[in-house]
Amino acid sequence: MDLDIYQVDSFTSDTFKGNPAGVCITKDDLSESLMLSIAEEMAVSETAFLSLNGMTLRWFTPKAEVNLCGHGTLAVAHVLKERGQVKVGDTVHFETVSGTLTALIKTSKIELDFPSTTIEFDLIQSPELLKNLGIKTNEILSFGTFDSKVFIELDSEETLLKLKPNFDGLKQSKGRGVLVTTASSNENLDFISRYFAPWVGVNEDPVTGSAHCALTIYWSKKLSKLKLKGYQASARGGYLDTELLTNGRIKLIGSAVTVIKGVMQIPD
Repeated sequence: MDLDIYQVDSFTSDTFKGNPAGVCITKDDLSESLMLSIAEEMAVSETAFLSLNGMTLRWFTPKAEVNLCGHGTLAVAHVLKERGQVKVGDTVHFETVSGTLTALIKTSKIELDFPSTTIEFDLIQSPELLKNLGIKTNEILSFGTFDSKVFIELDSEETLLKLKPNFDGLKQSKGRGVLVTTASSNENLDFISRYFAPWVGVNEDPVTGSAHCALTIYWSKKLSKLKLKGYQASARGGYLDTELLTNGRIKLIGSAVTVIKGVMQIPD
């Protein structure tokens, strides 16, 4: 069996920036074991699998399936546009474990409609977690959780940028992901962030669309703004425009670039 396969840099308009996602589009569903094997072979943070029969979308890291992936969804919509299966002005509906997600195809950008999330604060901070992250308690402005992940606001960009987590140490305790953020000193941005998820095979994610749902909720309330601009300060880096919609859902806006097109040969 031959499968068309793509690698797309999401949340960027420049090759080799943003977050690389694998994309595999098929007529019918693939088996879960095959999707995981393909994701392991692609060896990027997430590979997105779209079955056109039902428009079912799933995402896998090299180690596990995830419930929501912004950059993978953006990558799939971008590939559909490149293949001529959708055009500018179309709205694409994807069926996922997180409900129906939509992508509005624009000329140079794609607008994703994603679910909201809830952040719970005033939780007990784990000294072991903070030690492995390299964060001191006096550097924390807010500490909470969302979707089984940790949310931390830090006191400055300097604190956020200097973090060098002990990923082996983090994996010794239970976890799913850690999102750290702080207000931006750049007048053209509202916030910056980083995201660590060694528990699912991604030490530092380059640009995390799903995390920006939580970031939008948080910074919209803190800054009293509905439209926001964020930068994820990974080595590759990526920019997102976000918006808190009146229905409580989140709009994520970004561009994408295809860097690899090929055929993956699967033994029958």
